[in-house]
Amino acid sequence: MVVVHGLEGSSDSGYMRGIGERAFARGYHVVRMNQRNCGGTEALTPTLYNSGMSADYLAVFEELVKVDGFREIFFIGYSMGGNLVMKMAGEFGAQAPAELRGVCGVCPAMDLAACADALERRDNYLYQRHFVAGLMSRYERKAKLFPDRYPPAKQLGPIRSVREFDDAITAPSAGYRDADDYYEHASAKNVVGQVSVPMLVITAEDDPFVPYVSFLAVGLEKNPSIRFDAPLYGGHCAFISRHAGKERFWAEQRVVEFCEAARARR
Repeated sequence: MVVVHGLEGSSDSGYMRGIGERAFARGYHVVRMNQRNCGGTEALTPTLYNSGMSADYLAVFEELVKVDGFREIFFIGYSMGGNLVMKMAGEFGAQAPAELRGVCGVCPAMDLAACADALERRDNYLYQRHFVAGLMSRYERKAKLFPDRYPPAKQLGPIRSVREFDDAITAPSAGYRDADDYYEHASAKNVVGQVSVPMLVITAEDDPFVPYVSFLAVGLEKNPSIRFDAPLYGGHCAFISRHAGKERFWAEQRVVEFCEAARARR
């Protein structure tokens, strides 16, 4: 099981450790991935991470198969990570390799523009401030490591939102025209209809910045390979369980159950 974190998370994020522990207890090998630059890895690559880099996860998948010899592999992604693993699955289309047994997206940011718009609502001010502070801090560390590639942050002007960060930094560094171009081309919503492997998508109707309506617009129910679970409550990647004695986080248990069911159908 390969687990991918969300924006400004890392392999040590609470939800990453939680799903990892639960899956490991059920007998899975677990790889908790850091996206590029996350988890203190800024010096390992000159590039910045972004939501379009699904090829990174394809490379990990191929190494697990060809080098390590695994024959049953699942990818689990949270938020931004959910978009990435769902994008990878959609890009396989009908040619998905047999070793890819399933993909799960928990509150996946599969419509990046809609998520950026939602973050700009007044009631999401604290989320926006948290993300922008983390992104700018990371960018400043990156600029010191690779000064020939990235100008100092003070030369970029004020950046107050994730959209402004993506417009000024993410898009041009990754070869996109601007934030809108980046959001359009990097969103998994464009390819999710092509998914042919078992996929579980979990979101909450009350998620503050991954709009529930964006899932309805895509029409996930039209793809027979996709199971869509959307409880009324759960926030963003939280899903505190009502069954405290059996499980703490509802989504973690559902993900492991889904993977177990996919293995049993072989």
